[in-house]
Amino acid sequence: MTTTSPSFAALWTGFDPDAAARALAALVAPQGNWEQAFQTAAGMLAQDKGQQTGLGSPAMGALRIAPERLAQLQSDYVRAVGELWNQSLKGTGAPIDKRFADPAWSHNPLASGMAAAYLLNARTLLALANATEGDVKTRNRLRFAVEQWVAAAAPSNYLAFNPEALQKAIETKGESLTKGIQNMLEDMRRGHVSMTDERQFEVGRNVATTEGAVVFENDYFQLIEYKPLTDKVHARPLLVVPPCINKYYILDLQPANSFLRYTTSQGHRTFVVSWCNPDASLAQATWDDYIEHAAIRAIETVREITGSRQINTLGFCVGGTILGTALAVLAARGQRAVASATFLTTLLDFSDTGVLDVFIDEGFVQYREQEMGKGGLLKGQDLATTFSFLRPNDLVWNYVVGNYLKGETPPPFDLLYWNSDSTNLPGPFYAWYLRNTYLENNLVKPGKCTVCGEKIDLGQIDIPVYIYGSHEDHIVPIRGAYASTQRLPGDKRFVMGASGHIAGVINPPAAGKRSHWLREDGQFPSVFDAWLTGAQELPGSWWPDWAAWLKSHAGRTIAAPRGYGKAPQYRAIEPAPGRYVKAKA
Repeated sequence: MTTTSPSFAALWTGFDPDAAARALAALVAPQGNWEQAFQTAAGMLAQDKGQQTGLGSPAMGALRIAPERLAQLQSDYVRAVGELWNQSLKGTGAPIDKRFADPAWSHNPLASGMAAAYLLNARTLLALANATEGDVKTRNRLRFAVEQWVAAAAPSNYLAFNPEALQKAIETKGESLTKGIQNMLEDMRRGHVSMTDERQFEVGRNVATTEGAVVFENDYFQLIEYKPLTDKVHARPLLVVPPCINKYYILDLQPANSFLRYTTSQGHRTFVVSWCNPDASLAQATWDDYIEHAAIRAIETVREITGSRQINTLGFCVGGTILGTALAVLAARGQRAVASATFLTTLLDFSDTGVLDVFIDEGFVQYREQEMGKGGLLKGQDLATTFSFLRPNDLVWNYVVGNYLKGETPPPFDLLYWNSDSTNLPGPFYAWYLRNTYLENNLVKPGKCTVCGEKIDLGQIDIPVYIYGSHEDHIVPIRGAYASTQRLPGDKRFVMGASGHIAGVINPPAAGKRSHWLREDGQFPSVFDAWLTGAQELPGSWWPDWAAWLKSHAGRTIAAPRGYGKAPQYRAIEPAPGRYVKAKA
């Protein structure tokens, strides 16, 4: 069966937007009782809608601000209002914010003043949220709620208050408004706000184009083998396990930035898991199913095809969590099928999950377990929407303004096309994942989790590992990625790259962009900050460092195979990228 999810607002707080708006508006008034207004706003933002959404979020009514801190904030606000008024009289002080950068804002005193007032009120609201006293999780939830409200309330988001959009409507004689309505209707049909011109891309035509063939498939995944780009390949092949909450071709967007093409060019016989986009046929699939019938099956298949006793593996994001679990199961069974593992922006220890922690508590997990723990699907668009609202100005409101208010078509961008190509998740798989990782962090507790009939212990994964984390990652925080160094006992190499969750990983050497940090003394202090103190920043991509490390674990070189798979069992089924990756959620 399939299920539907609560709205995004209900997902993270369950608050009444209208009531919260009234309370928040009261907060930024220079007159009145700020302490009373704050308590009203906090209560409304934390209003428990457990009976409606099943979230059972803890109340935030206990939040408070020290009276002296509240008085200081009010004093600062009144002074800032006076400065803003003086600037408006002098005709100076245009707001510095990319949302209001167009000359239409600065040339319109009313619009410029409105934008400046909005920015002042936004800063004050965030300062109030930061000044609260209470437990960390509740304070983070309040801040997240305020950030979402502030982003949504920007005057640039509304046609009547956006002079740039109004000017364009006049100049085009209403054509921009007509186009904006058409864009909105088309996005409603798609089920998401367009971030790029999706008509310009097609999987297999101009993204996911590295040459290869599907050599195995079951209900969970297709296994793609890539055509060698060198005359000789290393005897020990490489299996890549991407996240199942996205499609694998983030690692194969264009030839110039394809990580999979890069690994192949380095002389590695490369295989990748292409996940099935679940429909009703996989609505009962569990975490155990994905470990046994996907990750472990893929490892066994690559070994059988290549004839190699051991293989090298790489997991990215949730794919790394799946790979780590599979390696723990194999270790519990006494099987040493894997020679090394690479974990890219992966959480194995979920002690630090960053902003995503605001979503997770016992009530929310219980709700998901009741909703889909025994069967159902988490719709891909629900996940995509959640991740977009982690950066609402860049990934939501920016496109609302451009697409609908201005009637613009966003430029083609392969990364954003991939980002919109969402995938579903089986409900039982998702429910197990929520409880045992984000909520209870059970993977790092030896013997706590039983997976595929085995009590697992990450401490038994005694193989060389390469661990990568991105400095500005908001999905897998750098400290969460580093925590794996404390949990895995084998020889380790840790590298930190610049930028975020995707841009940090997809950083080909030829681009000459960004930098990375390494520490060559082999020390892994218990806390990340201590590691960073002894690390050296190096220019450019981390890929060559990883390639040199992997080469040391890849064995001798042999003649590259002339065909795909291995007859008679593993013949080529169809050309890459295969059918599974083309299935839409």
